[in-house]
Amino acid sequence: MTTTAARTARIAEHRTHPKDTGSCEVQVALLSDRINALTEHLKTHLKDNSTRRGLMKLVGQRNRLLRFLQRTDVKRYDALTDKLGIRGVKSGA
Repeated sequence: MTTTAARTARIAEHRTHPKDTGSCEVQVALLSDRINALTEHLKTHLKDNSTRRGLMKLVGQRNRLLRFLQRTDVKRYDALTDKLGIRGVKSGA
């Protein structure tokens, strides 16, 4: 799990203005942290299907946010996917 300090640091790293806590960049970064943590959990707990379902829901939500960002501002989308090291979503889906 992420601590409050780690979460606050992640928000500060990806925010677009000083009071930003909910932009697409921040949401995708926080979702990516949760996805990575659940992925590590599932490596040791292979039969934890409820966690696997939650992981799939988080991945879907992150993909929806990335698709929105790709439609609205490609530069921000490219910068975010490069910064987080994720592949992004396929266009035209």
